[in-house]
Amino acid sequence: MRNLEKIYPKRNSWAHKGDFGYVLIVSGSEVYSGPPVFNAVAALRAGADLVNVVGHRRAMDIAATFAPDIIAYPLDSELSLKHVKKIIELSKNFDSLIIGGGLKRDGKTYAAIREIIRQAKLPMVIDAEAVRAIAKNHNILKGKNAVLTPHSEEFRILTGEKVKSEINDRKIKIKKWAKILGTTILLKGHIDIISDGQKAVLNKTGSPYMTKGGFGDTLSGICGALLARRLRPFAAATAAAYINGCAGELAAKEYGEGVLASDILCYITKVIKNL
Repeated sequence: MRNLEKIYPKRNSWAHKGDFGYVLIVSGSEVYSGPPVFNAVAALRAGADLVNVVGHRRAMDIAATFAPDIIAYPLDSELSLKHVKKIIELSKNFDSLIIGGGLKRDGKTYAAIREIIRQAKLPMVIDAEAVRAIAKNHNILKGKNAVLTPHSEEFRILTGEKVKSEINDRKIKIKKWAKILGTTILLKGHIDIISDGQKAVLNKTGSPYMTKGGFGDTLSGICGALLARRLRPFAAATAAAYINGCAGELAAKEYGEGVLASDILCYITKVIKNL
C-alpha cells in the first residue's frame, strides 16, 4: 500500500508514552468476551501506547487475564445510560474511541451507545452493535470524525439498502451513503470498500479463511490505533483494512481452515515491520 510507511516512520530516540496514542474501547458483554481482547491487542500491536477497555465485568476480567497490557474498567452490569457519564469522563484522557464490538443487543444498551457517540469528542470507530444502534439516528454522526465498519447486513440495517456481491454496486452505494452521512464507511467483505463520500477505494488483502468471529474486531482495533495517531478517518480506515487483511493472509497461510482471529495478532507487527 502506497504511503503506509509514512504512518510508521522511524521513531525518535526520545519518544515516550503518549506520543503514539491512547485508545478507549467500549466493548464486550456477559456473553461476548472476545471483542474487547481483539480490539485492545490489535490496537497495541498496531502501535498504540495504551488501551483501556470498558464493559461488563465478566468480559473485563477475561481481558485483564488475557494480557497484563490491557487496562480493564469493569461495569456493574451491561452497558446502560447510567454508565455514560463515567465513560465520557474517561474519554477526555484518550485520543480515539472504539465502540460496539460484543455489546448486548438491546434497547438500553443502544440508548447508551447513542449517548456516548453524541457526547464523545474523539475520533471514533463505530462497529457492530454501535452501527445498529445509530440506524435510525443518523443525525448523531454530524460533526464526528468517525469510521463505520459494517458488514453487508449491518449496512442494510444502517441504510435500508442491500448491497450485492458485485463490486461496482457496493462501491456506488458505499460512496453514496458515506456522503449522505458525512462520514467514512468501511464495508467489510471479500473485497473491502472504503469511502468518505468523495473518494472510494478497494482493499483486496485478506483470505477466504477469515470467516470466524473476531477478524472485524481486530480491524477495528487497528483502525482505532491509527486514529489515535491523528490520521484522518479515510486514511486510517484504508490503512487498517490493508494491515488487517495482510495479517490475515499470513495467519491463514500458516493455519488454513483452523485459523483464528487471535492467530493474526502477532502478524500485525510483521506486516508493519516489513513495509
